[in-house]
This record gives sequence, structure tokens and C-alpha cells, in this order.
Amino acid sequence: MPEQWIELIIVGLVAGVAAGMFGIGGGAIIVPALTLLLGFSIHEANGTSLAALLPPVSLFAVMAYYRAGTIRISTAVWIAVGIVFGGILGANVALGLPQRDLRHLYGLFLIYMGWRYAEPRIWLAEWRGQKKAAPEAARTVYSQWYALTTLGVVAGVLAGLFGIGGGVIIVAALVEFFHFDHKQAVGTSLAALLPPVAFGAVIEYYNEGQLNIAVAALVAVGLVIGSIAGARLALRMPSRTVKRLYGVFLFLVSLRFLLT
Repeated sequence: MPEQWIELIIVGLVAGVAAGMFGIGGGAIIVPALTLLLGFSIHEANGTSLAALLPPVSLFAVMAYYRAGTIRISTAVWIAVGIVFGGILGANVALGLPQRDLRHLYGLFLIYMGWRYAEPRIWLAEWRGQKKAAPEAARTVYSQWYALTTLGVVAGVLAGLFGIGGGVIIVAALVEFFHFDHKQAVGTSLAALLPPVAFGAVIEYYNEGQLNIAVAALVAVGLVIGSIAGARLALRMPSRTVKRLYGVFLFLVSLRFLLT
């Protein structure tokens, strides 16, 4: 049992809150925390993070979103199918890349997504009183199965590469390309990540000796509790606020990978 078990459960709690709020697996917090707290290599942190996300740690968060009517089950199913295959591919690619290159690639990806979500120019204009935020208009939601499965494959590749659940790309794509409301995208993303869709990727990391099961189990305990709190917070906030908080969160996490 790792000596830092309290710290690991706290890592899981924080990652779980982020998962419940933003529809992600939590790996964007778990991976850098493992490299900082335990000195894990990026590959071992990726594998351990994915293993921590295998159990249905977001079950109660998904139930909260379902009760609020913000989950599209059929959409989640098609995305989950794609993640299964994409995760294996992403893990194999990651295991063949140098660690420094992988960290920087991850950082660039997160900073781009953070910019998209935080909308800093609009935020600054509103702060100066130059522009009021327009209310989010209702849009037709699209759900073609082949497009959703392709999204799942892309999310799975990113999950295998970076040890994340894939929710970072799922939420963004559902909002930008499928016209989902942000909270609906978050709930649907969590539902898609609820089954053990990254199992194939975890096996790849395990076969290469890049997985610490004890650490993954402790982090998973925190994830369960934190995701419930995160979901409750998000459901009480305006979608725009949750979206911008997510952008700031991604930007901060990206710095860890770009500056090391």
C-alpha cells in the first residue's frame, strides 16, 4: 500500500470534482499529480490514471445528470463504442513516444482547449462593459451514429495517449459540432465514460509494466466521492460559467506539461 495514501485519495477527490463538473474522466488532474507526488514517469502515470477510471467511479454523478434530464443515452453508447477501439491505438502510440515529447504534446493540446472554453477575449470585453454575453440559444441537437462513433475513436486515442478519460474532447465536440447544451454534453460524456471503455488501453500499459494497481485503487476511491460533489455544483451553475471554469482549469494544467 503506498505511503502517500491520503494524498492519493485527495488527488482522486479533486479529480472527481473536476469530472463531475466538466464531464471528464479526471486524468487531466491525476496524471500531473502522479508525476509530482510519486515521481511517476508519464507512461506509468497514464496507465495508472486509466486504471483508476475503469470502475464506474462516476456512477452517482451520472445518476444526478440523468435525473436532471441532461443525458442522451444513445449518444453516449455510440461514443463509448468508439472509445474502446481508439484507446488501444492511443496507448500503443504513447508507449512508442519519448516522454518529453508526450508531455509537450499534451500541454499544447490542453492550452488550445482551455482557450476555446475560457473565451478570454469575450470575458475581457464583458469585464470592461463593452459587450454583454448573449444568452445561449437553443439549437438542434445532431446525433448521427457514425459521427458519434468517430468522435469516440478520437477521444479513445487521446485517452490512450494522455491517460485521460477522453471527456476533454467529447464535451468540446458535442458542444461545437453536435450543438449540445454544455450541461447536456457534460452528462452525456460522463455516461459514455461510465463503462470500462479504456480496458484495452489499460491492458497495453499493464503488459509494458506501466501500471500501479494499488495507486489506481486509492485514486478511484476519491474519484467516487468527488464526482458526486462536482455534478451537484455544475448542475447549480449556469452553463456558461461551467464552460469558462473548465477553460481556466485546462489552461492551468497545461502549464505543468509545457514547462517541464
